[in-house]
Amino acid sequence: MIEVGATLPEATLSHIDGSDMKNPSTKDLFAGKKVALFAVPGAFTPTCSEAHLPGFVALADKIKAKGVDEIICLSVNDAFVMNAWGKASNAEHITMVADGNASFTKALGLSMDTDTFGGVRSRRYSMLVDDGVVKVLNAEEGGGFEVSDAETLLKAL
Repeated sequence: MIEVGATLPEATLSHIDGSDMKNPSTKDLFAGKKVALFAVPGAFTPTCSEAHLPGFVALADKIKAKGVDEIICLSVNDAFVMNAWGKASNAEHITMVADGNASFTKALGLSMDTDTFGGVRSRRYSMLVDDGVVKVLNAEEGGGFEVSDAETLLKAL
């Protein structure tokens, strides 16, 4: 698993910007800024939709007030699903990013196999990334939701 002080691995992710599909590299996505990144096992799933994403939506202003330039929500879904989930969740202040083939998630060492539920997914985590370097990492074990919430990350800022 990636550790505090490590540089994020190179990968290509995707997201919808307006009506355009964007495929930024992790280098481009994180270079020169402070980013609060959190990942969920799946868009529109119960804990992700009822607690994890809503927590970051509710605290987005407070997180950004601590010097965070961007908040990114990541899942092993496609960009269209992430875009729809963001719209349905009023997450206009959060960049909804897809790791469609789980390459980034696997490179972080934060993947999990959910078997028949959905296959390879991301473990739930939150991190603060400064210019591509991990400064804070709150990774859950299994499918838990105890340390990766928005409030815990906000307290660490």
